[in-house]
Amino acid sequence: VLSHLHNVKGVGVISLSKSGDLALSIASFLPDVEATVWINGCSANTLVHTESGACIGKYVMNSTEAEENKATVVPIERAKGRFLFVAAEDDLNWDSKAYVDEMVERLQRHGKENFESVIYPGAGHYLEPPYGPNCPSSFHGAHAAAEVHLWKKIQEFFRTHLSCGAAQTRAKL
Repeated sequence: VLSHLHNVKGVGVISLSKSGDLALSIASFLPDVEATVWINGCSANTLVHTESGACIGKYVMNSTEAEENKATVVPIERAKGRFLFVAAEDDLNWDSKAYVDEMVERLQRHGKENFESVIYPGAGHYLEPPYGPNCPSSFHGAHAAAEVHLWKKIQEFFRTHLSCGAAQTRAKL
């Protein structure tokens, strides 16, 4: 594999859920990141805890806009690579759609058009490659259809924005 790396330009990052803030940070601060896929995540390095200590991710958005938390918002406008933002409207873990809207607005305000966004009505939080074992709370038809569509979209996004054709291993099946 290492012998093929001289043909590769850039790095791709994919994230799901809480790792979204990490992927955005990597893309914002490391110049070799050419393509980042962000799925149902968050855009700040902060969480809101209840009095009992539980974490309620669904309501983090209000906290990231508060003055005292502005330093936790990942500065994605610094990123040189491209983003694919994915949100499921039936995500009960995060308000993923609100995060996408906020990130798109911020990038546009900074004159950036280095993003695509895909919103899946009726799909739940844990979007992953299709045809695998499903999370018991996310196996309905809209979610399954979103996984099939998204998997193709992710592959297309990485093929378009990463020059990895020569280094790619093809399946033998």
